[in-house]
Amino acid sequence: MLQKDEVCNTLFYIDNGFCKSYYEIDGDIKNTGFFFENEIVTNISSFGNGQKSEFNIIACEDLHVVIFDKTKLFEAARNAPEIETLGRHCIRQFASRQEEFSNLFKLYTAKQRLEYIESKHPEMLQRISLTQLASFLGVARETLSRIRKRRITR
Repeated sequence: MLQKDEVCNTLFYIDNGFCKSYYEIDGDIKNTGFFFENEIVTNISSFGNGQKSEFNIIACEDLHVVIFDKTKLFEAARNAPEIETLGRHCIRQFASRQEEFSNLFKLYTAKQRLEYIESKHPEMLQRISLTQLASFLGVARETLSRIRKRRITR
């Protein structure tokens, strides 16, 4: 969908399936986001400013997306105010979600982050592996297992 160092000229609307964004640092995968049905995924900085992407976006299972080409989307928005309004709404939703997860890492411990995901985004726990979840939460898989085990034994 998007490789590091490419310019993102596409907005993807996920109809079915899910994908993830990630960085690869010294061969280690750092998952930074998971995107599910009825969500938009893109690299907002690259899409908006034409900068090369610093991260990758890949499908994690069979994925059906609606692809919005940047040039065509901007042209349609110029010609139809309702498309521009819809685009702004979608970008606001995307930005709100990014802010939500950014704050999660600034304000909470790993245990609290897991509890937040469990309560607010249970679909993540049902569809992604523990290894992917641990990477997303910023902990080793063993640490995630310990956190989960401690909660079960209490």
